[in-house]
Amino acid sequence: MSGSYDDSVGVEVSSDSFWEVGNYKRTVKRIDDGHRLCNDLMNCIHERARIEKVYAQQLTEWAKRWKQLVEKGPQYGTVERAWCAFMSEAEKVSELHLEVKGSLMNEDFEKIKNWQKEAFHKQMMGGFKETKEAEDGFRKAQKPWAKKLKEVEAAKKAYHAACKEEKLAISRETNSKADPALNPEQLKKLQDKVERSKQDVLKTKEKYEKSLKELDNATPQYMENMEQVFEQCQQFEEKRLRFFREVLLEVQKHLDLSNVASYKNIYRELEQNIKTADAVEDLRWFRANQGPGMSMNWPQFEEWSADLNRTLSRREKKKASDGVTLTGINQTGDQVSQSNKHSSVSSYEKNQSYPTDWSDEESNNPFSSTDANGDTNPFDEDTSPAMEVRVRALYDYEGQEQDELSFKAGKFTAFS
Repeated sequence: MSGSYDDSVGVEVSSDSFWEVGNYKRTVKRIDDGHRLCNDLMNCIHERARIEKVYAQQLTEWAKRWKQLVEKGPQYGTVERAWCAFMSEAEKVSELHLEVKGSLMNEDFEKIKNWQKEAFHKQMMGGFKETKEAEDGFRKAQKPWAKKLKEVEAAKKAYHAACKEEKLAISRETNSKADPALNPEQLKKLQDKVERSKQDVLKTKEKYEKSLKELDNATPQYMENMEQVFEQCQQFEEKRLRFFREVLLEVQKHLDLSNVASYKNIYRELEQNIKTADAVEDLRWFRANQGPGMSMNWPQFEEWSADLNRTLSRREKKKASDGVTLTGINQTGDQVSQSNKHSSVSSYEKNQSYPTDWSDEESNNPFSSTDANGDTNPFDEDTSPAMEVRVRALYDYEGQEQDELSFKAGKFTAFS
């Protein structure tokens, strides 16, 4: 049976040629290598996809961190917007790299996996059907020629042994002629040995030549059969090579973002945002909002009035931007300070509320405690009957909401 025949046993391989017995195994091994190479390519793509994912995450984290730092930092105006455009670029590029990761895994990886499954069929006893078919095909094609090659090797060995024996017999005969102690009968035996060895040489030589001729005659058919099996293996390998080329081109397309229209737009938009940065405009803005262009509540002469419970300091007047500043009463509206990007450069802190530096004149405050022991809260529900308080507005104010009042500078208004 072909399964138990080993055509390489007893045959000395004289070269690395494909035609030598057993050297077809390299071609068979290439089939198994093809399956392993599919796994290698899938692993390669999987690792690249993981790199794309990590890079996308790092871009997003970087953009988030630096966007906060820039927004909280001292940079302002159009240059700030240009700087933040880099973070927008990173976020958009991150999305594209996540798409690359998805394409690599969902398209390229899966494509290789499916092709491998269709091209290689596992057997119950292990190995692949395609490998066994190639192995059996080469073994069958080589078996007759390998058998004749063994006969040639055996005939050559027998011929060379006969030649060696002939040489020894001639040498013994020659030496015996010079030995006077050797009787004629012994000499006759040596001469007969020489004659027999010569006959053996002729006989083994003839057999050797005959077996070699038979091997030569079988060689063309052997080569044709081996070529046929080899060509089948070549066709199988050609499909794999062409498939790999196709997949690699697909991977290249997925990785090459330079041909993606949205990728080009990202950097076109980034360039435009940077070019819109205007130093003159930023300097003008800073002058108006942080420099000499700011409004100022300059000091003015104020008459003392008995109706005034206390006088607001200049700093209070400056802070009182929301609502109406009244004398003898806390100003209306929210006193929560609005965030000021440029009020604090150190430590990049934003949205800070600065405490109001109130005057020390608290003795005549109508909202201070009236109880000698300081236990009475004027805002408690169960307080004494309402008290009317008259206040004078320092400047004109038109109410903006339904629960706000309008005032005229210098006029008194009663509150109860």
